[in-house]
Amino acid sequence: MDREIRAALKDLWVVGLGLIPLGLAFGLVMTQAGFAWWWTPIFSVVIYAGSMEFLAVQLVSAGVGPLSAAVTGFMVNFRHIFYGLTFPRHRISSSLGRAYSTYALTDETYAVISSLPPSTRSTLTGTRILTVEIVCQILWVIPGIFGALLGEIIPPEVKGMDFALTALFVVLAYESFNSNRDFSLPLTATAIAILVAVIAPSWLLMVALTAYFFVLLFRYAHPDLDRALELRPSHEGGQ
Repeated sequence: MDREIRAALKDLWVVGLGLIPLGLAFGLVMTQAGFAWWWTPIFSVVIYAGSMEFLAVQLVSAGVGPLSAAVTGFMVNFRHIFYGLTFPRHRISSSLGRAYSTYALTDETYAVISSLPPSTRSTLTGTRILTVEIVCQILWVIPGIFGALLGEIIPPEVKGMDFALTALFVVLAYESFNSNRDFSLPLTATAIAILVAVIAPSWLLMVALTAYFFVLLFRYAHPDLDRALELRPSHEGGQ
């Protein structure tokens, strides 16, 4: 077991270091939005969804209704449905461990596990998978607390930390595009966003995300059409 834990720590250390500044930024955003510092670990345990936590601060602060918030949360995190199709949760023997693994499946933990060599993935143990997920959550929650406590003493006139949400989405979009260099996907998303901005600007986020979600489902259900719509760099198209 000790060997599996050490292997998991080796797997995640690069991604884990990247979680620390994001956690600090989230804690600062929480206190700058007017929340007491202790709300930060509550958000990070109850929600624990990275980008959705930043968005939840804005939704709660704006007084968005629970139904709209739930739909927005589902649209933002619907990619996790596809994560679950290939994440090796079945290698965890205990039902409690599998339940936690489902709850703790994030972009970062999926990236760590899926980037392992095929020979390693075929022999993954539940201990190794759970260690990755538990440590990643710790590296998000604890820096968030420190960031929130720091935010208590930073003057409210200091602005700009909420840009961490935008930066996080940019990084996630860039990493997602690098893993699947299909230009039709960002072009479709851009076209939908422009169209919805003209037709229903006050519902831009929810309507645009919903429309894009159904486009992805339609393409997934029709693989021949999906391949026909792909726009890849010429050197990849010829491979």
